[in-house]
Amino acid sequence: MDTLPAAENGATTDAAIPLVTDWMRIDQDLIDRFADVVDDHQFIHVDPVRAARESAFGGTIAHGFLVLSLLTKLSRQVFVEPAAGAAEINYGFDKVRFLAPVRSGARIRACFNLVASQKKGGGTLATYAATMEIEGQPKPALAADWLVLTTN
Repeated sequence: MDTLPAAENGATTDAAIPLVTDWMRIDQDLIDRFADVVDDHQFIHVDPVRAARESAFGGTIAHGFLVLSLLTKLSRQVFVEPAAGAAEINYGFDKVRFLAPVRSGARIRACFNLVASQKKGGGTLATYAATMEIEGQPKPALAADWLVLTTN
């Protein structure tokens, strides 16, 4: 896992260096807890027996929004902590694509590339090309352009 030195605003400073997190296992308990939070109990997520029998996935899969939301958790491994008094704010996404299902028990990791950084108000708006890789799979679970505003 690599981290980059902080710029004055806490953002990374070398766009050429990809930031890659450790692997994280997506287990059924995590999927079930997310299903409870978002009230999405579709069988492909929460019923391993039925999902194995009736779905094309061969078992349960994580919600796409669960995988997307884990970008925040995983980014903490590789993004530099903002300076004292500054805050990182999720500014949204310019693009999100769910490319491959994440089966229960699979391991994922995030990869971030800084593609743009600009002054915005009293802070800096960074755009990261983010992908969520699935261990042993050729296609990532998702690809997104993530905007993070760091306040000063």
